[in-house]
Amino acid sequence: MKQITLLLCGMLLWSAAVFAQANPKPQLYNPQADAAADIQAAVKEASAAGKHVFLQMGGNWCSWCIAFDKLVKSNDTLKTYLDQNYEVVHVNYSQENKNDAVFASLGHPERFGFPVFVILDGKGERIHTQNSEYLEEGKGHSSRKVLQFFKQWSPAALKPAEK
Repeated sequence: MKQITLLLCGMLLWSAAVFAQANPKPQLYNPQADAAADIQAAVKEASAAGKHVFLQMGGNWCSWCIAFDKLVKSNDTLKTYLDQNYEVVHVNYSQENKNDAVFASLGHPERFGFPVFVILDGKGERIHTQNSEYLEEGKGHSSRKVLQFFKQWSPAALKPAEK
């Protein structure tokens, strides 16, 4: 009986390990990344392309951060609008790297929880911080509210005379 129990426990552990390898946790955020350098590079690209910079701040531990990213990537309208109007940087906040200096330079957006979004213009100036809670509807983020948010802070929206 003891051998059967040990065998079953071993099989259970083996199948859990196989499942974990087959379904790795998403790694949107890189704790080793130099967030300040990544943001600076995105600002340079945004400036050249007439875009803004969209900072998605959070961590791989944050299920809402992962869900937001999946929503945007799986919705062609959101993905296209984001790609056309923003350079995107995922800024890590985790035990390994809290990016204290970056968060401080942006007015401590982490006070709103995660994910939190910061919009920078093509000069690297912060023009908006968005608490993601206001983009939720029901049990997740609303595609309609997210698109409205992207549009409200796009380069064209802040230059209405040029429309």
